[in-house]
This record gives sequence, C-alpha cells and structure tokens, in this order.
Amino acid sequence: MSAPPKTTASGLVTPRPQLRKARSRSYALTVRAFGPVVLLALWWVASATGLLTPDVLASPAEVLRAVGELWDNGQLSDALTTSLTRSGIGLLIGLAAGLTLGITTGFTRLGDELLDSSLQTLRTIPFLSLVPLFMVWFGINETAKILLIAVATTFPMYVSTSSGVRNTDPKLIEAMRSFGMGRLATVREVVLPGALPSLLAGLRLSMTLSVIALIAAEEINATAGIGYLMSQAQSYARTDILAVCILVYGLLGLAADIVVRLLERVLMPWRTPQGASR
Repeated sequence: MSAPPKTTASGLVTPRPQLRKARSRSYALTVRAFGPVVLLALWWVASATGLLTPDVLASPAEVLRAVGELWDNGQLSDALTTSLTRSGIGLLIGLAAGLTLGITTGFTRLGDELLDSSLQTLRTIPFLSLVPLFMVWFGINETAKILLIAVATTFPMYVSTSSGVRNTDPKLIEAMRSFGMGRLATVREVVLPGALPSLLAGLRLSMTLSVIALIAAEEINATAGIGYLMSQAQSYARTDILAVCILVYGLLGLAADIVVRLLERVLMPWRTPQGASR
C-alpha cells in the first residue's frame, strides 16, 4: 500500500503534482498503427477464408496488384494530379474567403451586423444540394467542381475565424490602439496570433471537407481524376480499383490531418499533445 499523503500543520493535504509519463516516439507510432493493422489483418483473413469474395471486395493482394497496374500505366498518377489540383485550388479559395469573412464579422460590428446572419443561414445549406444548381450555372467543366469545393471549405474556416477573433482579449486590442497601432496592424500583430488555435481548427475541418467535397465534385461528369477512375472501375465491376480509389481518398484525408498537426507543433510549440497527461 502507498504511504498516506502528508498533512500540513493546519490539516491540509500537501498537493501532489501529476507527473506526465514520457512516451517514446516509436511507442506512439506503434499504438497509432495498431488499429489500421488490425483492420488490414481482418480484411486479409476474410478474403483468404472466402467470407469476402472478389465480386464484393477484392483482397489486399489484388488491391496491391491494382495499384501497381494503375501506377505503371500512368492512370493513378494522372488521376492524383488532377484531383489534388481541384482540391487544392478550391481549398485555397475557401480558406481565403472564410478567413476574410471571419475577420470582418469578428473584428467589426458593422461587418457582424451586415454579414453574419446571412452567412449563418447559408452555412446550414448542405453543399451537396448545390451540385445540380452549379451544373446549371457553370456547366460540367472544372469551374463547377472547384467552386463546389470552395463553398464547402469556406464556412468551417469562417466560423472558426470569427469565433477566434471575437475571443481575442479586448483589453489587449484597446492597449495596442492606445499606442497608435492601426486596424490592419492590430489584426496582423494581435488578433490573428491570438486566434491561432481557432484558425488551425478551422483549417483542419476545411481540409477534411475539401476531400469530401472532392468526391462529390468528381461525380459531375468528370473525365479525369480519382472520381473518374472510380466510375470506370464501377462500369467493369473492378472492386480492386474501387478499393484503391477509396483508400486514396482516405489517405488524402489522413495526410490533410497530419499537415495540420505539424503546423500546430510548429506554430504553437507550447501546446501539449491531446491526452499526453493521461
């Protein structure tokens, strides 16, 4: 049994600070990889025992062969380049719009009164419902696909930016103004650094949504990209290629999350990883 806590002369218990257990990087990576490895093992076992037939889902070995086939003939690299270009351009437009609108409504009362209610209304409209309308407005070219991704990624960034800007200490802003700092300088030097955690949270949500919106956008009569590859595979019942495309979408989402985590470590090194103390 552990020794009872020491008491002071007044009868109060001496506090015991909780010490964080140091975890090696290899241990953390092993724990993170455990779930995907188990799923992969279950997939392999189900395919090997016949529980999963090739017409339902191809085996991991067949999927690997499909990756090699698509990479050798250049289809996978071309599709990745096209999809990443669409997603990247749409994401940049959405981030710029969300950041600008969030700063405007969060930092100025006039902007809040003019824009926030309208933007909150538009935010509740599912972006997938805009697909038919965008096809009417912009046709089936790249513009409709990129703008759909831009719309999907604007609102998470807007909400996070507006909330972060509003939570900036008003006394700090007032102090900077008393020293003669202008509005733009105050936003750049005080507001945005103070709202950085919210900005990164919005960036994470927007990057994840850019992949989801990419899937929807590539259903608009695409002639190139991962979505086009999926539609071609569906026509020929190639479950191995379908699995490859699904895994590519998943890996794109994972890569987006990793990028934001790295940015958090670089821009906010003082923050401890979530769950580090447990």
